[in-house]
Amino acid sequence: MPEAFPARRAVVGAAGAIGVAAVLVAVVARHRDEFVTALHAAPVPVLVAAAALQLVALIARSGAWWVCVDAAGGTVGRRPLFRAASMGYLASQLNSQLGAAARIGALRRTAPDAAPRVPALVAAEMPILLAEGALAAVASVTLIGPLGLPWWVPVGCLAVAAVVTVALQDQCRRCDHGFRSGLAVLGSMGARARMGGFVLVAVFAQITRNWLMLRAVGVDANVFDATAVLIAMVTLSQLPVGPSVGAAATVLILGANGPAAAAAAGVLLTATGTAGALVYVAWAGLDRARTARGRPVRARRRTAALAVGDPVLVPAAPGAAEPS
Repeated sequence: MPEAFPARRAVVGAAGAIGVAAVLVAVVARHRDEFVTALHAAPVPVLVAAAALQLVALIARSGAWWVCVDAAGGTVGRRPLFRAASMGYLASQLNSQLGAAARIGALRRTAPDAAPRVPALVAAEMPILLAEGALAAVASVTLIGPLGLPWWVPVGCLAVAAVVTVALQDQCRRCDHGFRSGLAVLGSMGARARMGGFVLVAVFAQITRNWLMLRAVGVDANVFDATAVLIAMVTLSQLPVGPSVGAAATVLILGANGPAAAAAAGVLLTATGTAGALVYVAWAGLDRARTARGRPVRARRRTAALAVGDPVLVPAAPGAAEPS
């Protein structure tokens, strides 16, 4: 049974992704010419800017994760943690849970002694999700028009976010080890502010990216529309939608004004998002290779210093007088 569960979940995920993609294809097929025209309407500089904004958002979210891991007792350096984060964000293009699992697994594999245990790392994701959820609750007013939601939904979402925040803060005060240690960032005002700042940068970069792409394909969208699309993308990414999450979100929010252009914007959002994640992964690979090459050089220098007794390169014993 334990082995069958991942296989069953993979089948469900694949079926969900295929089903959503099939619905989108059926919708776009009736407006194929408009869809192709919208795809070709986006200028290359705008596509590059969208990928760059995705990269900014990923780096900012990595910074938020670094603050949470550090508060949880981790001693991982910034660069190793950012390298581990890059693998998770590439997997997030398929599913957000898969991305979090890949990020945590990569960090534990590359820094097993410096990183907190898996339960604490899982808990360290919660403050970031909570900050994003609070921002989404405030911005959910943008969904009232597109989805016909009642006015009290944003107020209710914000109240839920506040209750959850208070409950998690109480939990982190009661225990500073195990799973609850991952919530330690909520107990420090300074750490909480730094994490929130990184999350704000990531969210605003994503909203700007959405707005640029919607305008590039001819959708008459404003900042509120771009925010609504972001909320829909984050929500749908929790489901087995797969790479079609961008198109599904844009069609859901703005499809009434033209499903072809909205779907084209979603496809380009997915493409530029993947491009930004690939650039991040490429940097991580180059940085890892550069670090690996530097270790033998530093080891040889220490060995040579020990051999010749260089007083500059060889650390002096505690209390020893410095050479004149």
